[in-house]
Amino acid sequence: MIIPVRCFSCGKVIGDKWEQFARRVSMGEAPGAVLDDLGITRYCCRRMLLSHVELIDEILRFYMGRRVQESIEEGRVGASRN
Repeated sequence: MIIPVRCFSCGKVIGDKWEQFARRVSMGEAPGAVLDDLGITRYCCRRMLLSHVELIDEILRFYMGRRVQESIEEGRVGASRN
């Protein structure tokens, strides 16, 4: 889903490092080196970033598809809104 703000185990703030971590790893840098560079040294915090899966885009896609389907079933598609 969305990266947690704090590590579940120790409580260190890690949410602010997710975007930079994901961007650098997607550009080809080694995840371990990126974590070291960001100052994430505890195993519990490293786990939080390494094991995170960004699912929010997938969930929103299905949610929006469901909303469109409901609109079609109710005959609201193409109708003007007042």
